[in-house]
Amino acid sequence: MKNREQWGSKIGFILAASGSAVGLGNIWKYPHMAGENGGAAFTVVYLLCILLVGLPIVIAEFVIGRKTQLSPVGAFKTLAPNTNWKFVGVLGVCAAFVILSFYGVVGGWTLRYAMLSLSGGFMDFSGNPELAGQQFKSFISNPINPVFWQIAFMALTIMVIIKGVKGGIEKWAKIMMPAILFILVLLMVRGLTLPNGSMALEFLFKPKFGDLNASSVVLALGHAFFTLSLGMGTMITYGSYLKRDQNLLSSALWVILLDTLIAIMAGVAIFATVFALGANPDSGPGLIFVALPTMFPQIAGGILWGSLFFFLLFMAALTSAISILEVITAYFIDEKEWSREKATVIFGSIVTLVGIFCSMSMGGFNDFNTIFNISFFDFLDYLSSKYMLPIGGMLTALFILLKWGVNDFIKELITGMKNKNLEPNLVKALFIISALVVGFIITNEVIAILTGNPIIG
Repeated sequence: MKNREQWGSKIGFILAASGSAVGLGNIWKYPHMAGENGGAAFTVVYLLCILLVGLPIVIAEFVIGRKTQLSPVGAFKTLAPNTNWKFVGVLGVCAAFVILSFYGVVGGWTLRYAMLSLSGGFMDFSGNPELAGQQFKSFISNPINPVFWQIAFMALTIMVIIKGVKGGIEKWAKIMMPAILFILVLLMVRGLTLPNGSMALEFLFKPKFGDLNASSVVLALGHAFFTLSLGMGTMITYGSYLKRDQNLLSSALWVILLDTLIAIMAGVAIFATVFALGANPDSGPGLIFVALPTMFPQIAGGILWGSLFFFLLFMAALTSAISILEVITAYFIDEKEWSREKATVIFGSIVTLVGIFCSMSMGGFNDFNTIFNISFFDFLDYLSSKYMLPIGGMLTALFILLKWGVNDFIKELITGMKNKNLEPNLVKALFIISALVVGFIITNEVIAILTGNPIIG
């Protein structure tokens, strides 16, 4: 058995795990979800969901990883030998594969738009969302152009993973996470100093609960779960590289704090610009790739601010992509005893190949769309976010409750903690709440498909 790689420092681990959680969900999805669902009221529900649902499962994944020093499949096999619980780990690895296939495509979009802004390409879109929309649609439906950028994005991801935990993942997390925070602060200050920019603060922080509906609450529950990279074994894998003296509770709180802070900071930066230019805050998913490119040219230094924003988006996508590929790589290192280089190159290439089909399904090839009435890209997104991740997270909570046991879980959790007083009933209650909430989300989705009428939403 080879010596397992480990993180070089506690801060390196926290930045890497935060980088995994900080992704397109924070900077792309959260702002447009808040914009469409009442701003501050949505944010309050979202924060409650993160604490009630997200925190217990983040901690659970860290604990399982550190206890076993193995990636998801090996971890569940070790804690529950000769049982079917190993398939929770298998589901996580499969989810990572599915997610990275389409995530790499969007990562390519962010890289291309960063370059487009830098070259002054947004100037033609100034105040013209129709032209920006046509340009974006033309780009993503092209069979070749987005594939080039996707391959470039995946090549960068593979290069980092090949360098290993300390020399690759941790090294780049220490560069990219501070850069993400620094760029966000610059964008926030710039946005808030624009005329009417401060309206973003009222929009995001002054709750109007009358704007909330049942569908918004379910959306907040789902997004709180998905934004933390839960249910696909990322945090188990990262936890497996930890030393025994790491305080897992404080680490989990730091990860959640940074993840949430960056989502809210992105919301302030984006909506300050939106309000300053009199645009519509509920522009939906097109807010980032269609609306914002029309806005940056209208403010002083627009090329700089637009380039910084899309470079920020690119780095957020890259930190998450790195963690997702590491789940797949770690499985083949642990279970098949492959070298890191072999596992990363082979499966990074296979994921990229599947991603090319995802990209082409946006317009290049429509056979999948014709059969299933949905693009291959959207199908993989739907399959993973609606089913694979929540099922994986729910089963992880149930594993602690039903198989490993809350007492054994707490015994491992308090290793490395100074204050070791944890109430087992409270821990049990949190896992029960997490399992029930996620179970409800899944049930709601299934009933909606079967009957056309969800319980809520």
